[in-house]
Order: sequence, then structure tokens, then C-alpha cells
Amino acid sequence: MLTVYGITLAGGGTAVALIIIAISVWYLRSYASDHSGQSNHLPRVPEVPGLPLLGNLLQLKEKKPYMTFTRWAETYGPVYSIRTGAISLVVVSSNEVAKEVFVSRFQSISTRKLSNALKILSADKTLVALSDYNDFHKTFKRHLLTGLLGPNAQNKHRVHRDIMMDCISNRLHTSIKTSTGQEVNLRKIFQTELFGLALRQVLGKDVENIYVEDLKLTMSRDEMLQVLVVEPMMGAISVDWRDFFPYLKWIPNKKFENTMKRMHIRKEAVMNALIKEHKNRIASGEIINSYIDYLLSEAQTLTDQQLLMSLWEPIVESTDTTMVTTEWAMYELAKHPKIQDRLYREIQSVCGSEKITEEHLAQLPYITAIIHETLRRHSPVPIIPLRYVHEDTVLGGYHVPARTEIAVNIYGCNMEKNVWENPEEWNPERFMKKDKPIDFQRTMAFGGGKRVCAGALQAMLISCTGIGRMVQEFEWELIGMAQESVNTIGLTRQMLRPLRALIKCRN
Repeated sequence: MLTVYGITLAGGGTAVALIIIAISVWYLRSYASDHSGQSNHLPRVPEVPGLPLLGNLLQLKEKKPYMTFTRWAETYGPVYSIRTGAISLVVVSSNEVAKEVFVSRFQSISTRKLSNALKILSADKTLVALSDYNDFHKTFKRHLLTGLLGPNAQNKHRVHRDIMMDCISNRLHTSIKTSTGQEVNLRKIFQTELFGLALRQVLGKDVENIYVEDLKLTMSRDEMLQVLVVEPMMGAISVDWRDFFPYLKWIPNKKFENTMKRMHIRKEAVMNALIKEHKNRIASGEIINSYIDYLLSEAQTLTDQQLLMSLWEPIVESTDTTMVTTEWAMYELAKHPKIQDRLYREIQSVCGSEKITEEHLAQLPYITAIIHETLRRHSPVPIIPLRYVHEDTVLGGYHVPARTEIAVNIYGCNMEKNVWENPEEWNPERFMKKDKPIDFQRTMAFGGGKRVCAGALQAMLISCTGIGRMVQEFEWELIGMAQESVNTIGLTRQMLRPLRALIKCRN
């Protein structure tokens, strides 16, 4: 056994290891020579300061690299470079420089650089969120906004969101009656209802179970949730060491490949079954207002694969990130009873005996402040999927050569001590200052520029109305170790353990 750059090699022993070392040294030397100079058309600016490390695989194999990146930013500055194997990576943990990446330098760094896991899950960039900025991205984002997530489409799907809010309320009331004195698992309720909402918007109806012909079995809705959402979101953070050494991609990594292949096959099988069932309903003459109907009529040039991925994307993204943000907001409100009480009193002053609805949100600034502070402190997507610099550019006053990868560390941006007072503290008051109106770009939670998140409007409507309704009807309290449930897991910053709280009816 021999370890090279943190990778343990077996079989073939020293000979194989020496070959790999020789290739690595050659590649690193050629890579360095390619990046030693600056383009003639750019002004002479300093190089990005680099970490005194070579081959940081052991540090970056952890599941939460944004924490490591943020710690390093405190030592090396908000913009620094590291070498992960043969790859040069510039990490941005500054809000202002992140805006350069998203907006002013966008033309130089608009290409995505995906890990092997994300390549497989996205069918090689056949997702709006993970595609390059090209005609495909523009066309499919337009379809996504027109048919599902834009203001007009959101109005059409309003009834589905109202149904979801009523279902959540009813399930919480039922939990109180059937489990007196026991904690409620909010995630189990909220995530399954979000999944039902996604199915109704995308397919026109909730699906309790379905026969999956390719797998020869019948799946319940909970099993579909696992296959379409939970498993892919966990798989997205799987580490394939070949990401760091692309010139060694010919070496098999069977465990990684088999895991991702199984995940991909199961996801595609379930989506194909859902699409087939919907087409059968259409053939029978049933008319349903859904995103799949829009795509089948307005995007008829789609291949079967593109149709499948276009339908899967809003299901997985709507179900996961909105749940993560809402769960963290409710955790903080349960942990801070005075803030929870202030929100309740604001809701009562505006809504009175009426149930809070989306129309009330404009009159409830504190609810918006709570969501934005949650997006800041618990960024649902802590690191934006990597981008690739395809021409020499300047970021934060530093020269960044072509072929560099850019990691925008949103978590680090929202922890900047010179921007945010006491950044570790969850404090919605920071968004209530009259001289600093709430701006989406302050937390960078939805990205920015031409690639701003298409689902931002829906996420805000669901999260704001959801926490408002839950605080209006119930009093939330954490007990015991639940006060310290701050560990996370997954591609998004999902709480490691589901939020469990004691709740009681307000009235």
C-alpha cells in the first residue's frame, strides 16, 4: 500500500505509484508554466495570494468545506488560492468580490465546473441551476419562469400553496391531540407537504403511490421522496478523488461509480413512471394545469432526457432548499421566545382573527427580516457550484488566470466580521434598520446577476407564509439537547437532526 497526495494505492505497488508521481509532477509543472504570466491586455495586478499547501485532499474531503474555507479566510484573506491536486482554485469569501463574480466579471467566469457526482446527477449539466450560461440555460430558465416559478405562474399555482399550508396546520393540530406532551418532528411534516406541493405543480396532482415498471415494484410517496430528493442531495456531496486529478480519470473508482449509478437508475425509473402516468391521463382527455403540460405544448423539441430532467429539477430543488430555510427559521424562533412573541404580536396586529396569507406579507416586515437573517446565518447553499474562468480576469484587485476554478463561499461572505456585527449571532434586528432596506444581494442567498435563482419568489412566499402560519397558531419551545442542534449534513445546510419541538395551540 502506498499513499500519494492523500490517495491510497493498492496493487502494482511501487511501479504504479512512481508512474502516477511522474505524471503528477509533469502536469503540475506544465500547469504552472501555462499560468506564470498575465495577458498583455490586462493591467499588471498582483496574483491571488496562495495557501502554503500542495495537494489539499485530506482537508477538502470533509463534508463541510465551507467551514474550512471560512477559517482559512481569517488567516489568508477573503480572496485566496489553493492547489487541490492539479487544480488551481480561488476561494471568494467576500460579499463585494462575490458580486464581481456574479455581475461585473460574469462574462469571464460564466461556465460551470461540476464534480463527478454533480455531472452524473445533472445528466452532464441538463439542469438550469448547474448548466453553463448558454442558449440551453436561457431557454430552459425562460420555460421554468413562464411555466412554473415566475409571478404569473405563481398566481396560477396559488391554490396549491394554500392547500399545503392548510395541510401543515392540520397535521400539527393532529400531532398535539394524538401525542400530548411529545415533541413534533417538523421536518417530517413540512418536507412531505413540500414534496406534495412540488408534485401538484409539476404533474398536476399529488401521487400517493406508483408502480415503477423499470424497478418492478410499487413505491409509496415517502419512498419516492427518498429516491427523488433525499438520496440525490446526499449523493451530490460524494467525493471522487478524480475530481482533484482529472488527468487520472482513467483509474476506476468502483465504489463511487456503483453508488452514483444506482442512484441515477432509481431516480430515472421513478421519473419515467410519473411521466408515463401523466401522459396516460392526457390521453384519456383529463386536463390539468401543470408544468408538464406547459412543457409538452410549448417545448416540443425536448428530448425524453431533457423533459425528465426539466421536471425533476423543480421537484428536488423546491422540496429541499425551502425546507432547509424554514426549518432553521423555526429552530431559531423556538430558541428565542422573545423574538417569537414579537412576531406573533405583529401578526395579530395585522391579521387579527384571519389566518395569515401571502397578501399580508407586505405588512409584516419582521417576518421578512427573520427569513433574511436565517438566509444569512444558515445559508441553505453555503458554496455556489464551482465556476470556471475561461479568460484572464481580475477579482478583488487580483489577477486570476484562465483555467482557474472559482468557489464563492456564501457562508463565508455572510460571516464577514467587517460587514456583519457579531456574525455568529442570529439577530433579525439587523434587517430592520431604516437606513438599510432589505436587499436580496445583502446575503447572496439566491445568487445574483443573470444566474439569480429562478425559485427565489416561491421560496420566499412559502417560507414567510409558513413560519407566519406556524407562529400564529402555535407556540414553539425547544427542550434539552434540541437547543444545540446546529450540526449540518448534505449539499445544502440541512440540520443533521430534524427539528423537534414542543408546541401548543395559541387559542
